[in-house]
Amino acid sequence: MAHSTSRSAKAKRRAANAQPERISLYDEVTAKIIAQLEEGHFPWVQPWASGPAAIGGALGPGLPRNALTARCYSGVNILILWGAAIDRGYPSQSWLTFKQALDAGGNVRKGEQGTTVVYADRFTPETEKERARERGQDAKSIAFLKRFTVFNIAQCEGLRPSLAAEPAPLPECQIILIAEDVIAASGVEFRIGGDRAYYMPSLDVVQVPPQPAFYEQVNYYRTCLHELTHATGHPSRLDRNLKNGFGSKDYAREELIALSGQSAPSATLQ
Repeated sequence: MAHSTSRSAKAKRRAANAQPERISLYDEVTAKIIAQLEEGHFPWVQPWASGPAAIGGALGPGLPRNALTARCYSGVNILILWGAAIDRGYPSQSWLTFKQALDAGGNVRKGEQGTTVVYADRFTPETEKERARERGQDAKSIAFLKRFTVFNIAQCEGLRPSLAAEPAPLPECQIILIAEDVIAASGVEFRIGGDRAYYMPSLDVVQVPPQPAFYEQVNYYRTCLHELTHATGHPSRLDRNLKNGFGSKDYAREELIALSGQSAPSATLQ
């Protein structure tokens, strides 16, 4: 009996230790996303590269992927890796673990800092399967979350050239005449440059990043239409209240208006 009690105590201690780790990991990922929001970056929406990536060449299109297996990352890892690539100006969306870099014939450069990603899944302990069989019930699975570190291939050296190929580069510029006509006919001053997209009601000005900075170039025009829809609220046009605090109901309403203006005509841009 004492032996059984000892094993039970050990199991409880392991469970107690694992729970804070899982909570800590959730908090860590949440904090990263909140930090990006506070900086004005929306990694699941922003379709262009900012910072050094926008200056040195747009980040490749598509999802972050493993350079050795070509498998795309999923879930919250997409946001984590997009955010890391944007913040650090990596020109690639290909990533490797430290060991995979060695397996690929190279190594991570000394002093490079990796990016933490997570793996979430569920498993069913054998004891739970046995209990379910005895009682004729469905076995209950347990969720788990574990972290591991990856490095962008820009942080590595000596990698063999036969790794998963990067997506084909986008053309330097893709002109869609109907969208250009809409922009020209709007009468709104339109500026191209920087790494932010916005409409400034006080000056009645729209500014968007240059088209080559966008992962998918059609999103350049979608962004243009989004900001131009905000401009329809100017006092000289529909006179909507555009001085809304972030997170307020009026702010959300205005964003829905801009999204409808962006999405309604954008089907014709494909």
